[in-house]
Amino acid sequence: MLPPIRAGYGVMLIAAPGVVIHLVTGQPPGRRACRLARLLGARHLVQAAVSAFAPMPGVLAAGAGVDALHTASMLMLAAVDRGARRVALTDALAESLFAAAGFSSAGPPG
Repeated sequence: MLPPIRAGYGVMLIAAPGVVIHLVTGQPPGRRACRLARLLGARHLVQAAVSAFAPMPGVLAAGAGVDALHTASMLMLAAVDRGARRVALTDALAESLFAAAGFSSAGPPG
């Protein structure tokens, strides 16, 4: 169930990054933010495809690890950049949910 949700999120970030960012921040986003959102969207599409076509525990755990690292980077950004705090924390929440779902889908380590 996770790959279609991830793919939909990726498509939204690619197709309408300004709308997504504006909904989160209430501010019009700059070009840089939109480019970064599109890049993140592309990463989510690739990860969704890999997870859908190779749903092996190791692949799912690796994807969840990428999500966990992304979560950590967004928390660090929120700590040092007040202007980016809201969008960084929102992205950290989304990424942490993807990480939790990915680790859960991967099953127990072993």
